[in-house]
Amino acid sequence: MSRLQGKTAVVTGGGSGIGLGAAKRFIEEGAFVYIFGRRQETLDAGVAQLGSSARAVQGSVTDLSDLDRLYATIKTERGGLDILLANAGTGSFAPLGEITPEHYDQIFDLNVKGLVFTVQKALPLMRVGASIILTGSSTGVMGTPAFSIYSATKAAVRNLARSWALDLRGTGIRVNVMSPGPITTELALEVLGEEGMEAIGATTVFGRMGDPAETGAVAAFLASSDSSFMTGGEVFVDGGLAQV
Repeated sequence: MSRLQGKTAVVTGGGSGIGLGAAKRFIEEGAFVYIFGRRQETLDAGVAQLGSSARAVQGSVTDLSDLDRLYATIKTERGGLDILLANAGTGSFAPLGEITPEHYDQIFDLNVKGLVFTVQKALPLMRVGASIILTGSSTGVMGTPAFSIYSATKAAVRNLARSWALDLRGTGIRVNVMSPGPITTELALEVLGEEGMEAIGATTVFGRMGDPAETGAVAAFLASSDSSFMTGGEVFVDGGLAQV
């Protein structure tokens, strides 16, 4: 397939997991992809998998100067931007009664503040017909014990897409949310552990965890003109977890 032929994409949190899965699919469909993340060794490993149609830029979405450097690089090297997957995020457990300011700040700074400025700073580069994809979560529409702060950030992401779709009216730029459920990633393993991943995978209709290639396929659909009449929307890739 070549739905993204000649397009330029950015994937934050692109060195592993859902971000890397999307970057792979974007490249398979013809795009040149910049992966952005905090850990240089993870980025290097990602580029080694992705090949010559990928470029890594190290930095954090919580550092505005890092975002400025990312977009300055893209402007110099590619001239503009067609696809932005704002995917960088984090999460950890803390039940009500044990939530600390540090827990709150870490998750909201990365998942909400970082996402806001990732998108806002990209706008001057985005071409007519460009697609912004925000990574949400099935937790944004569910109650999840001890996961309220993370879940609240993903509910915020969902509303940002609704509001930004209106802000972007007339620009030719679309914005949608891709909301995964339990996907086999390094972060999921870190947060849930092997047994936890098996347990939550068993709660989906398919009885298993999803794969980053499956979220990557949905991201490519939202990035392409196949979704040209979609904006302000949300697509769940959750094995039915939040749907039935």
